[in-house]
Amino acid sequence: MNLRVVLVSPRNPLNIGAAARAMSNFGCLDLRLVNAYDVAYREAKSAVNASQVLQGAREYATVAQAVADCALVVGTTSIGHRALEHPLRRLELGGRAIARKMASAPVALLFGSEKFGLSNDDMSHCHWLMRIPTRAEHESMNLGQAVAVCLYEIARNPAAAKAKPEVTVEARGEDMERITQLMKEILEHCEYIHERTGESMYLKVRRQLRRTHMTAQDANLWLGMLRKIKWKLLS
Repeated sequence: MNLRVVLVSPRNPLNIGAAARAMSNFGCLDLRLVNAYDVAYREAKSAVNASQVLQGAREYATVAQAVADCALVVGTTSIGHRALEHPLRRLELGGRAIARKMASAPVALLFGSEKFGLSNDDMSHCHWLMRIPTRAEHESMNLGQAVAVCLYEIARNPAAAKAKPEVTVEARGEDMERITQLMKEILEHCEYIHERTGESMYLKVRRQLRRTHMTAQDANLWLGMLRKIKWKLLS
């Protein structure tokens, strides 16, 4: 992927580790750290057994150095009470814009420190800002979670939701009727179905079974189970 994840002044090794794992999940292997708290960085490498992402991570003294090779720089923010001087996009639109740009040039995605987020100086390197649409009462997210959510949105393919479901073979009508009959016999034997309500209950069982949209494989399993139950009850 043509994406660089830049963590600015991270201090919690668990967050660094979680961000690295999320990056590995989505195939983004270029992690860059700016002014990282040294102890936290060392502990993070130990916590996730020095995985590929952390082994290849690079440290920089400034944001300018970290994003020097990028054609697009996007900062993340929870907004809060800050007055922003940059265009702001929700994650859905921002993610698609990043994905399009990544096809032709490197893109940097910046995440600020756990306590303060990105500073005004950090944001001055950004072309625009992106926010995750959280509720107003709890705007900020955990750093590792924010990285995972952003990478998911960038990586996902909206067309996949429209893909045709896997082709399955529906159960045949005669098999469904065998299941219905076996259910009826078992329920009668258990005295769940009584003579007065027998016919209406029988129809309810048939309708209920049809609503399950069983596959042929499901039907074979049900027939096997019901035959065994009937044999045990009547033997």
